[in-house]
Amino acid sequence: MISELPEALLLQILSLLPTEDVAATSVLSKRWRTLWKVVPKLKFIHDGLTGLQTFSENVGKTLLSHKAPVLQSLHLLVSFDKEASMDLGVLIGIAFGLHVRELKLEVYCEEGLFTFPRSLYNCEKLETLKLVTSCGSILVDVPSSVCLKSLRTLLLHEVEYKDDESVVNLLSGCVSLENLVVKRKRHDVVRTFTIAVPSLQRLTITDQTNDSSYVIKAPFLKYLKIQGFSGLGSCLFENAPELVEANISIDYVISENILGSLTSAKHLSLNISPVECTFPAGKIFHQLAHLEICTYKAEWWNLLTLMLDTSPRLRVLKLIGGTRTRWDIYSGGMAWGKWIQPKNVPECLLFHLETFVLSVWTCHKGKLGDEKEVAKYVLKNASRLKKATLSKNDVNLEERVKLVDELESVVRASSSCQLVFE
Repeated sequence: MISELPEALLLQILSLLPTEDVAATSVLSKRWRTLWKVVPKLKFIHDGLTGLQTFSENVGKTLLSHKAPVLQSLHLLVSFDKEASMDLGVLIGIAFGLHVRELKLEVYCEEGLFTFPRSLYNCEKLETLKLVTSCGSILVDVPSSVCLKSLRTLLLHEVEYKDDESVVNLLSGCVSLENLVVKRKRHDVVRTFTIAVPSLQRLTITDQTNDSSYVIKAPFLKYLKIQGFSGLGSCLFENAPELVEANISIDYVISENILGSLTSAKHLSLNISPVECTFPAGKIFHQLAHLEICTYKAEWWNLLTLMLDTSPRLRVLKLIGGTRTRWDIYSGGMAWGKWIQPKNVPECLLFHLETFVLSVWTCHKGKLGDEKEVAKYVLKNASRLKKATLSKNDVNLEERVKLVDELESVVRASSSCQLVFE
């Protein structure tokens, strides 16, 4: 019955399978004899049962037999041991001859490094490039500028860089790059990771290094996500006037320049502590409509107060809880204090806030502390509030009933506010 399906649907199904299995379908019937040769997406997995030489030859033969006008995607997953080697440059060259649009190299080496193929330097048709490894098995050594003028998506997952210049040379040749995803391993030789890409719109950085810096120049950036910074890193981030959404989750000390560069954002998610990050003086978040703040960082309420005071148009406020570590509680050598209500009610509470969510999954001895006081403050002062939702997982029945009664008894500034407990 499957043979009666339209060819377009069959090709879509075959694109989801490893290419070795796809080629095996050629024995099913006359119709299937050549169907596998026009599958637009190919995936080859070296399972270790065959030698690398045999694997390479099989991949090469399959690529040379491919008849589709454009190869949409090629995924090569290869594992090396310390005594084996393989020239992927030849296979990549054949793929470029097939006008490959997306290339994913997933390389794992037991010892040593697999060098970034020089055949990748000047592929004008390539639109997506993904380099995936662990423990730095892929070495990105780019001594001069590359020409990847059609590349729009670049993923660099725990690759090894020869030096700072290799990063600059690689990215400078991606003149149309829109989406960049970087995950850096702990021991990385690059001291200053420079991202100067005028066309960039989406940037994701996951950093596990001990002490590295970033320079980000992306004036048309719309979406930003930064996670990590396990060491005392810094980030020089130029203003992004078109920024729509940013998600910042950073440990330890960072530059105030990060928050100061996010003032045009409409949606912010912050998992940082004011103990570890200086709030930018004089900055106003004029466009901010949606704010999420994690409540398990030291003195999170001070960050909340500062953000409320500088976000006059805020409509949605979410406080997200989680597990508080010893470092969170005693960050900077100081035990947590208590939240103090602002002397003046922020403009956003008086005129704009419509939705408030308090989602706390764990807390000390099953009780809410400052989160409860903040919730009461919001209910008392948010005159345009339409819905307030409390989601609490780790609390006993007695405390839950007490909490519900306490919040229900609060005289709300908004007569139309709906109080919901989940």
